[in-house]
Amino acid sequence: MRAGSNQPIQRTLPLVCALMLLLVCTAVASSAQPYPDHAVKVIVPYTPGGGTDVVGRAISQRLSEKWGQPVIVDNRAGAGTAIGAEVVAKAPADGYTLLFSDSTTFVILPHVYSNLRFDPAKDFAPIALAVQLAPVLAVANNTPGKTLPELITYAKNHPGQLSYASPGVGTYTHIAMEYFKHMAGVDMLHVPYKGSSPAMADLLSGRVAAYFVTYSVFESYEKAGKLRILAAGTPRRIPARPDLPTIGESVPGYSINVWFGLAAPAATPAPILDKISADVDAILKDPEFIEQFIKPQAYIPGDLTRAQFAEQMKSDFIKWGEIVKLTGVKIE
Repeated sequence: MRAGSNQPIQRTLPLVCALMLLLVCTAVASSAQPYPDHAVKVIVPYTPGGGTDVVGRAISQRLSEKWGQPVIVDNRAGAGTAIGAEVVAKAPADGYTLLFSDSTTFVILPHVYSNLRFDPAKDFAPIALAVQLAPVLAVANNTPGKTLPELITYAKNHPGQLSYASPGVGTYTHIAMEYFKHMAGVDMLHVPYKGSSPAMADLLSGRVAAYFVTYSVFESYEKAGKLRILAAGTPRRIPARPDLPTIGESVPGYSINVWFGLAAPAATPAPILDKISADVDAILKDPEFIEQFIKPQAYIPGDLTRAQFAEQMKSDFIKWGEIVKLTGVKIE
């Protein structure tokens, strides 16, 4: 080999090293991009227009304003929230696919579905408890009984003749009403829908007798005289309606706890989870948001850290497991 035969390699080597360094720097810079640097998708496992969807959209809009990036709500209804939840459970854990759902997904589904294709306790990272709900029982105008005791009396005297709607089998609405039936000793027919909006349509038309969901869904219809709200499912009377009795006042021992929360795939990096949690917390504490959205909907804003929210999920999981066992609801 001639003495100068390796000169091309010597001339090329610095160029190769420079290119490698450039690639490394580019990768580092890319990984250091502030979150989020493109659109974020929020899966809501219900049809548009229901309580979960409305709250999810309100928070998503404000997150979009904070982040300067689109935050897109994607409704994936069906199977008692299992369809939408599974999409998020199996999504990349990068913070760009989130789940906004009520308690159903996290604390009820595992007790109801024997073949659930994800594990809420293992496949999700809790981010924020958005709001505590005020679930209430409403009835169609053609439903007998102007008070809850009167409704219970009629249902006992006419077993199986009254029906109730739910936004899907296994949802908190379904289980809460089965719990009510068990505690009150009545027989009512369950009519499941694929979301709150079609359930509301049939309640307003009188095709179903009753529906149990958060107060804000019913409020405007009650004011317009299109339905009657009989009682709240909360442990105490709701601040927005101190005149409204609780179910527990007529059915001793009855109460439920329901909330809307935000979660991500389990392996999502902690800094991303912390940022989303902090930003949602700021939204929930914003006086304008409270006055314009929280108070009119009779919600109680969440005020928990990520760790506290995770503990809340664990305790609610046990409570709802007991309720599901009492009702005997099981889906193979």
